[in-house]
Amino acid sequence: MTGKVRTRIAPSPTGFLHLGTARTALYSWAYARHHGGEFVLRIEDTDVARSTQDSTDQILASMHWLGLDYDEGPIYQMQRLERYREVIAQMLEAGTAYHCYCTPAELDEMREAQRARGEKTLYDRRWRPEPGKVLPPVPEGVPPVVRFCNPPEGDVTWNDLVKGEITINNREIDDLIILRPDGVPTYNFAVVVDDWDMAITHVFRGDEHINNTPWQINIFRALGAPLPAFGHVPVILGDDGQKLSKRRGAVSVTAYEENGYLPEAMLNYLARLGWSHGDDELFTREQMVSWFDGSHLSKSPAQWDAAKLAWVNAQYIKAKPDAELAPLVAAQLKKRGIEVDDRLPAICALFKDRCETTVALADWAAAFYADVAPSEADLAQHVTDAVKPVIATLAEKLASVAWEKVSIAAAIKEVLAAHSVKMPVLAMPVRVLLMGTPQTPSLDSVLAIFSREKVIERLKRA
Repeated sequence: MTGKVRTRIAPSPTGFLHLGTARTALYSWAYARHHGGEFVLRIEDTDVARSTQDSTDQILASMHWLGLDYDEGPIYQMQRLERYREVIAQMLEAGTAYHCYCTPAELDEMREAQRARGEKTLYDRRWRPEPGKVLPPVPEGVPPVVRFCNPPEGDVTWNDLVKGEITINNREIDDLIILRPDGVPTYNFAVVVDDWDMAITHVFRGDEHINNTPWQINIFRALGAPLPAFGHVPVILGDDGQKLSKRRGAVSVTAYEENGYLPEAMLNYLARLGWSHGDDELFTREQMVSWFDGSHLSKSPAQWDAAKLAWVNAQYIKAKPDAELAPLVAAQLKKRGIEVDDRLPAICALFKDRCETTVALADWAAAFYADVAPSEADLAQHVTDAVKPVIATLAEKLASVAWEKVSIAAAIKEVLAAHSVKMPVLAMPVRVLLMGTPQTPSLDSVLAIFSREKVIERLKRA
């Protein structure tokens, strides 16, 4: 490989950052980092009617949360209109583009006639200048578009980084509109000028773009610009086997942050949706950068698996240091109006093995900072008249012991012996009263994190 590798991600700010786009961003970022290259963020905002600042902000927030740092950008296409018009003028001068004055009604009529003849609906090039051809008179009051002179014959072939060799015949595509009447370029033209100007060497994107690639390659060639290498990654399918998309039930990247997923877990899971390194299931971003050389990308669609993502996230939560986990749980609790204290890292340590998300961990932690409301069923089943005297003895005992785990455990054993009952008989109701559930880690560990006063107050409710 010669020259510096430069990749890019170019989302459209017409909605949230889609999971498929996030995965493509990850692959582009990892490829650039693997080769010591550069990664560019470009915002393709030429769809003026649908682009919003909120969407742009959400895209930037998602990239930041995922830790996909970029070396240039964000670069906005709408700030580059003069550059596009400059290239259009050069193409008109060179004869690789031309003005077309067809009205929408004329184009509809053209397509209807082609359908009636059983032909593919393609622009018939009626305004394309050719030797000896007499063009129609220019109509008054019709603002023209600019079309690209696509080669009428021959094939476009490229060696796709994912799919292998792909060939599409030029007869399958027509003279693409590259500039609208309002002076805003179309996607297939702007993306070529951008990739040329930004010296992009490798383009990873979804395979829905395969049909755009022949046009783009032909425009690159018409401009005398170097071609990047293209890699088209398969779509991600939802639970229903249909393409996961903004319009079909996909969830934004930032929603996963809100729902308690860790960015390192999300990156790990996204990476494995279409790429593998042997049988490795869990790996750091540093390992991925080390391994991601553009090979081992799957040619088949990947299936989104919420349960698998939750499992991956649980592994990362277990492995995360408690001091780093605590601020994430504190942020979840703050949304509920709950303020925390320096006990939170110890709470995280005790409960994180039971949790798939920081939301679930916050559910456990909330019992230490806010009132609990045990269910009537749990109270009826566990806090029985028979056990209430045992709980009363425990409350009395705990009022005077040293408040640390060993002493609390000893006090519990004394109470069990005094009443001749087994641990579950006492532990279940105490858990229900303290935590609102009969299932928790070891009772002495839970009690030791509570304050003495809070424990006795909740036990006396029995």
